Amino acid sequence: MLDRPESTDAVILVSIDFNEPDYEESLYELRQLVTTAGLHITGTIEGKRSVPDAKLFIGSGKAEDLKAMLVASETKLVAFNHDLSPSQQRNLERFLDARVVDRTGLILDIFAQRAQSHEGKLQVELAQLEHLSTRLVKGWSHLERQKGGIGVRGGPGETQLELDRRQLRVRIKQLREKLIKLKSQRNMQRRARKRSNLLAVSLVGYTNAGKSTLFNRLTRSEIYAADQLFATLDTTSRKMHLPELEGYGSVPVVLSDTVGFIKHLPTTLIEAFGATLEEAAQADLLLHIVDMASTNREAQIVQVNKVLHDIGAEKVSQILILNQIDRIDCEPGFDRDEYGKINRIRVSAKTGEGMDYIRLALQEHHAYLKKLSTEKNAYA
Repeated sequence: MLDRPESTDAVILVSIDFNEPDYEESLYELRQLVTTAGLHITGTIEGKRSVPDAKLFIGSGKAEDLKAMLVASETKLVAFNHDLSPSQQRNLERFLDARVVDRTGLILDIFAQRAQSHEGKLQVELAQLEHLSTRLVKGWSHLERQKGGIGVRGGPGETQLELDRRQLRVRIKQLREKLIKLKSQRNMQRRARKRSNLLAVSLVGYTNAGKSTLFNRLTRSEIYAADQLFATLDTTSRKMHLPELEGYGSVPVVLSDTVGFIKHLPTTLIEAFGATLEEAAQADLLLHIVDMASTNREAQIVQVNKVLHDIGAEKVSQILILNQIDRIDCEPGFDRDEYGKINRIRVSAKTGEGMDYIRLALQEHHAYLKKLSTEKNAYA
């Protein structure tokens, strides 16, 4: 749609330190993102600033360095570890004669590559178009050309920019209507599960924490799981029956795997994936998967809880699943809170250690919900 430089699979990274405490972790994530997108890194430009440059984000000096690196490496694509304004992205592409993508654009591209289900593809397209709509501003050469009004409802002299905006609005409306219908279908499925007395459990967590591996281990499924960001985009649900334990009957469970979260997850993605993320908001219990081997796990827990708050799932009961203990010196086990409920479980989804503790926690939570329901009916 836009007259922009062609890109290849080679990319130069740009990351500026604005004195943020998680800068190194953020740069590490950017490297993982571009690898996940199928790109190979030919260089990295780093720097420190107090605030972004209004025109080129990185300032004219760093822009010159970046341009020289692009020429020397014959690279035509730049990935920024930040969100750029439309004018900054436009100015950089003109100055560098290269394609420029910001962090949000990169994540959207990965989502577009990974979405498999019909609903997932609709959600990604909606997020992409909403992001693109903010980029449709005057400045792209082809958008400045006038178009005749023959057969165009807008009348003579309408610009390509106005046409593009109208087409985007129409398509965005269509996508939202389709997603609303799918949301209605999901609500019907949830009500059916409630009537069947199924325990609805959702796996949530930072991307690449091991959710899909844990899901496969618990449900004996074979959904795609890989050591990369956003390996899972489409929500997958499976029924599982917990074996009878002493004092508990057999518990039917619906376990749902959800998309992983990440720092600075684009707002457009959170909104577009609202129907899917509702699976977490409507669950009886959340298993919050944490990578125990990550040095930044506490910040990741905070980030996941922030997204859960944004989607209205902050009040859903939650158990921390401290995963990947096989990578550190840690034994499987669990802790209880002051009320006697299991609130932390140490496991390895890869080896299977600690899985019985998760099953025990699910049994106990199901019994707790049954007790609440019985007491509620007694007082009704």
